[in-house]
Amino acid sequence: MLTEGKKRSFLGKLSRKIGDALMGRAAVDEEFLEELEEILITSDVGMDTTMKIVEMLREEIRSSNLSAPEDIKKCLSGIIERLIDKGAAHTLCQETPLVILMIGINGGGKTTTIGKLAHRLRNRGKTVMLAAADTFRAAAAEQLSIWGERAGINVIRHGEGADPSAVIYDAIQSAKAKGIDVLICDTAGRLQNKKNLMDELEKMNRVIGREFPEAARENLLVLDATTGKNAVSQVKEFGEAADITGIVLTKMDGTAKGGIVITIADEFDMPVKFIGVGEGIDDLKEFEPAEFAEGITYE
Repeated sequence: MLTEGKKRSFLGKLSRKIGDALMGRAAVDEEFLEELEEILITSDVGMDTTMKIVEMLREEIRSSNLSAPEDIKKCLSGIIERLIDKGAAHTLCQETPLVILMIGINGGGKTTTIGKLAHRLRNRGKTVMLAAADTFRAAAAEQLSIWGERAGINVIRHGEGADPSAVIYDAIQSAKAKGIDVLICDTAGRLQNKKNLMDELEKMNRVIGREFPEAARENLLVLDATTGKNAVSQVKEFGEAADITGIVLTKMDGTAKGGIVITIADEFDMPVKFIGVGEGIDDLKEFEPAEFAEGITYE
């Protein structure tokens, strides 16, 4: 459970700007809508999504004759919720055994997210194992092992430079033998080139499909929310190599603009499953569309 301070830190960025734009206005007019458009774009909401939001709000104002700031906030919150709410897809698969392939570029918080997610699942009664399949980066396996120790979870690892798919293979055999509920696999965020990286991801997916066909699957893309529009290009690129089932947005603890959540959910019709709101092992929060949308308009 998050403290109110942490809630405000990641939900209050847009709300303050929108509240300021509405303050003192006798009527909500085109000038306000233009200001809202600028606020959304500078808060990392994509141009197409911004125009969709503003047009939907304009139509609601016209059809319902809205003018009071509170009514505008409520209407805007509802529009955003409709765009980002993907229903049950926001929930992590509850079937077991489950294999979670974590993908994303280096520096996006992938290894930290794995540790937090493993801790979260273990606290909910699941048996968990980690696979250190990022063998390209020297410190990756060591970092994952540290998180494994903190969470009390076994980590399958090979030496630096080992075949990542071989790590996945060994982890699957161990997880099957021990009856593990959830196997979480780290992957490289970069290799010699993009094609090499994408080929490796495809190979790992094939190994999982061949060796563990009975397992449910999640491919979670970890994105640093502070990178803004770059996160959109990462969704496109990684989506070519893996069937992404959900997004984890990290660093939503006061530095993120927040709008990237709306862009990804709307433009890619993709659910955000978790957000990282701090460095602590408990600072991984399930994404709740209604709470997020309300937080954008109500500080």
